[in-house]
Amino acid sequence: MHYFVTAMLAGSMLLLAAGFAGQARAADEQPTIAVFTKNLTNPAYEAFRIAADQVARSAGARIVHFVPRQPDNVAEQQAMVEQVLKDRPDAIVFIPVDDVAMIGSVKKLNEAKIPVVLASNPLPGRFVTYIGADDFEIGYRQARYLFDKLGGKGKIVVIEGIAVAPTNRERVRGYKRAFAEFPGIEVLGFGIGNYQQPDARRVMEEFLQKYPEIDAVLSANDGMALGALEALTQAKRTSVVIGINGILPAIKQIETGALLASVDFNMFKIGCIATRAALRHLKGEPLPEKILLPAEIIDKTNYKAWLTPVDQRSCPEWSEVAN
Repeated sequence: MHYFVTAMLAGSMLLLAAGFAGQARAADEQPTIAVFTKNLTNPAYEAFRIAADQVARSAGARIVHFVPRQPDNVAEQQAMVEQVLKDRPDAIVFIPVDDVAMIGSVKKLNEAKIPVVLASNPLPGRFVTYIGADDFEIGYRQARYLFDKLGGKGKIVVIEGIAVAPTNRERVRGYKRAFAEFPGIEVLGFGIGNYQQPDARRVMEEFLQKYPEIDAVLSANDGMALGALEALTQAKRTSVVIGINGILPAIKQIETGALLASVDFNMFKIGCIATRAALRHLKGEPLPEKILLPAEIIDKTNYKAWLTPVDQRSCPEWSEVAN
């Protein structure tokens, strides 16, 4: 079975079909790091892969990317783990597509003694470190920011991500805390957008048909916020919309005023730090148990710092994010 995957080695592209088989492991050979991300559709994961490649190039390491063809597909990612168990890279940077379904695969990696840096989505297992963000705080700050902008009153809809994703669960938990603090906010409904722009557009179209008045849309990521904006434009209606991730297309919508704000769940930085962490582990250098990036609101006051295309950004040095 073949999957889409790219490998970066000194600027050249390799196919997963070749794997690591037959590659000599001389003492001075480049370390190989397998990087697992969830899908090819979310720009945030593309930013993560770009970051991993940038760090690897500067460190003289080899990156092999493992990405399911079908977004967030458990069976595909499980099969990719089986491939990695045969290929035995030096380290793995791992974003699980599901924090329950992938526990068994992680256990196999642990038993094989392949070091794993866990990123973005926590799940049980043994890891050299975890790199991510506090999704509860992100959701809570996002919701409070929106509710403040609404003056504490209004009718809103919520577009969630993938229901089983820990990022989604924590963000929604943060929303609920904010709901309790703003009794003037009326939640008309929740919809599942699966962190995908087309899915969120369909959800928003249904909301627009059902509710004649929607003051705001609370979206669990930027891709879904953009989908909501598409539906609003098509219906010739307006609502205040806010997202999470700080992806460039969303930042451009903040610039025009179409999108109120985003929260910086910075997958580029997380990818940088996670890859640096894998390399530090291979060198025997110390790592903290986890590194959580702070939640930062991106709006009209500061959006210009996020306008630089991801492939033109520079990874932070380790000293900038970890003590």
